[in-house]
Amino acid sequence: MRQMQPLEALFLPFLQIPSGHHHVADALIAEYKSIYPNHRYEKVDILSYGYKSIEKLVSSTYLTWIKYFPEGYDRLYSFLVYKQGTKKRSRQWHYETLFRPILQKVVQQAGANILFFTHALPSNMASVLKQQRKIEAITVNVYTDFFINALWGTKGIDYHFVPTLSMKQYLIQCGVQESSIFVTGIPVHPYFYYTNSNQNQKEELQILIAGGSLGTGDLECLLNELNLSSRAHFYVLCGQNEQLYQKLYSKKSCHITPLRYLHSKQTMNQLYERVDAVITKPGGVTVSECLMKRKPLFIYSALPGQERINLQELTRLGLVQVIDKNKTIGKQIMDFFSNDYKQQQLYQQMHNYFENMELDSVASIMKRITEESKHRGGSSISYI
Repeated sequence: MRQMQPLEALFLPFLQIPSGHHHVADALIAEYKSIYPNHRYEKVDILSYGYKSIEKLVSSTYLTWIKYFPEGYDRLYSFLVYKQGTKKRSRQWHYETLFRPILQKVVQQAGANILFFTHALPSNMASVLKQQRKIEAITVNVYTDFFINALWGTKGIDYHFVPTLSMKQYLIQCGVQESSIFVTGIPVHPYFYYTNSNQNQKEELQILIAGGSLGTGDLECLLNELNLSSRAHFYVLCGQNEQLYQKLYSKKSCHITPLRYLHSKQTMNQLYERVDAVITKPGGVTVSECLMKRKPLFIYSALPGQERINLQELTRLGLVQVIDKNKTIGKQIMDFFSNDYKQQQLYQQMHNYFENMELDSVASIMKRITEESKHRGGSSISYI
């Protein structure tokens, strides 16, 4: 294990896959730097920190499992970490054996005043350590999906940033103090707050298809079903799927612009500004970025586990349009844009979603709880 340097804040996702946990951690870091430009911080994955030699194996196994055995993963996920309606929290002894000593070592070496968790597993370990009074730092859960699975720690966690009002109500039913819960949405990078009001009028619809991780087959089926000679232009985010990018690029279609993985948040924001709607999977971060940009969302496919549960909640909230694969996809999109009532309904649901959020920004809330922790000299939670 490498030696940690003294820090003011730690941000703790899990695994090295560029998933929503890392994107949310990066968004929080951007907010933290805006209020504390001279503070030291670090983003740490406790798996690679403690078991660097096997992290890639774990990550590749996870991705392979989802790709080739999606139904098995979905059933196991539902059985182990998400049983709808349950508020039961139990000790995760197998995880504790592997990861609790590592998290404790990281926190002690860093000496951080505040810990932000964007993944359930380090949150769970911190919950145990906090109740045992083995760490004193302020602990903050920042949820990256539209539900709360059973692995997230609640006891011993000082603050919670939740995406929706129903998640706040769920935590209250679990015994969490209402004053420690903030409805913030899933935090997105500050670049996505900005809107260019000088967008030119377009003669055809501009549609972004996000989700190169769907695989070449799924995305090609989607593109083949769309009427590409009609009134729409499609920007296809291929991510790190170079095979898909090359296939689409070689077609030289005037209706398709393939794009590789976009590292720049500014460039991604400009792309959101350019398009009228987004076809994607129900990943927490992508959905939240689109909601922030007030872009209609069409859901074509959902990965097993988290995304399928996200889709249930997003559908309940009326924030997405689910594509019916038994009907012509292009027609469903065009029907939406020719139906003023459907569009008004969607934008009203978006308005309701944001109306339930805190008036203070994520940065303001982070500053408030950080300053309060300094004055208290420790946690705001009393353990019974």
